[in-house]
This record gives sequence, structure tokens and C-alpha cells, in this order.
Amino acid sequence: MRFGVMLAAAAAVAVPVGVVAKSDVSPVIAKALADPARADQAGDDARRHAADVVAFSGVKPGWQVVDFLPGQGYWTRIFTGVVGPSGHVYALWPSASGERAKATVEALNGRKLGNVTAAVDPGLITLDKPVDLVWTVQNYHDLPNGGRGEAALNAFNAAVFKALKPGGTYVVIDHVAPAGSGLSDTETLHRIDPAIVKKEVLAAGFTFAGESKALANPKDDHTLKVFDPAIRGVTDQFVYKFRKPLK
Repeated sequence: MRFGVMLAAAAAVAVPVGVVAKSDVSPVIAKALADPARADQAGDDARRHAADVVAFSGVKPGWQVVDFLPGQGYWTRIFTGVVGPSGHVYALWPSASGERAKATVEALNGRKLGNVTAAVDPGLITLDKPVDLVWTVQNYHDLPNGGRGEAALNAFNAAVFKALKPGGTYVVIDHVAPAGSGLSDTETLHRIDPAIVKKEVLAAGFTFAGESKALANPKDDHTLKVFDPAIRGVTDQFVYKFRKPLK
């Protein structure tokens, strides 16, 4: 019996910090992922570790969520089932996206999801009331590109801070660049040094609330462009969670 207890303790220690155990994936999240309405995208769930990273965010029924630069709406269509009819998902593209966002905005709105607003925002995040979660995946590294620089990242983090309720959650997922590289690979490799992300977000007033290793890939040496066929879809990615202080 003592040996069994020791094994259990060892197993607990072996779990990487920040990774959500399968048992911690709520029935609400499991049901949202299993929704037949998203059968067309469900084949990507395992590769994206959707259950783990959504559970890590802490999202719950009734939450108000911003999915910033949501691409084709993959995460939006998961969140709609998790937050339920008492919650809401804002799938937002910044005004700089322009015509590129139009087709996806129309496609998402065409699904007639009662708790989703898909729109091109006149600024970055312009809402009438604060939200519980701001979520952005594989987009943070794009913000400083085109000559916009670190000022664009600072402006975005300030907009997120303003958009969140006190105690609200901010999740950033992106492709890992070599340590110490800062912003030097954002436009070439479409990667970003996790350390610079953490530094900038903390400087905006957030506290660090944890990291998930669900999307870590030690086989990615961070030297290839994320679109390279050798690594596309399975890059090493960081999953950072930040929190807006209550006061």
C-alpha cells in the first residue's frame, strides 16, 4: 500500500506544470467539442489539443469571450458551445484586417449562432462592456510586423487590459522563437520569443497566471518558418495565461 502511494505521488510530480489533466476537461467542454455542428473542424481537435487548452483557459458557461483575429473561427465555434446561451463570443478582427476578414465574418454570421458576434472592429477591441476572457492564437507575433513595431504590441495589450473585467483572463498562444531573439523572427519565421511576450504583457499591468505545455514540441528546433512543410501544424507553441488584477 505504501509503495502504491509513492507511485501515485511520483506520477503527480511528473505531470508538466500547467497541463490540464484529461479528468479536468469539464463535461461542458467535452459536449461543445462533440457538437455535430462542428464536425467539419473536429478532425483538427487532437492536433490542436483543443480540450486541454480550452480547459486551461478556465472558460465557463456564462462567460463573455473575445476571440481576437479568429481566422476561420475554429476557436469561436468551440467557445460558443462552452459559454452557452447566457454567455457571448465576440470574434473580432482589427480594422487593419479590412477585406481579408470579410469572408470569414460573413461565414460565421451566416451560421446564425445566437451567442456570437463576428465583426471587424473599428479599432482593436471596442466593446460596450468588459469581458471575462480575451483569447488570441498564433496572432501576437503578427502585430508588430509591417513596421508597426513594439508600439503595436503595447497598444494591443493596453486594449486587452481595458476590455477585461477585474480578475479577467488573457490567453496568448503562439509559435516559439529561439530564446533571446525578441521580435527579430516575427516577420521572417512568424515566431516570437516567449520571454518578450511575458515581459510586455506584465508591463501592461497583468499578472502571470500559468503556462500549459499542451502544445510543446521538443522536436521543433525553432529555426524553420512555421509554414515549412516539415513543421507546419506541429510547431512548438507556448500557451500563456495572464490575469487582470482585481484592483
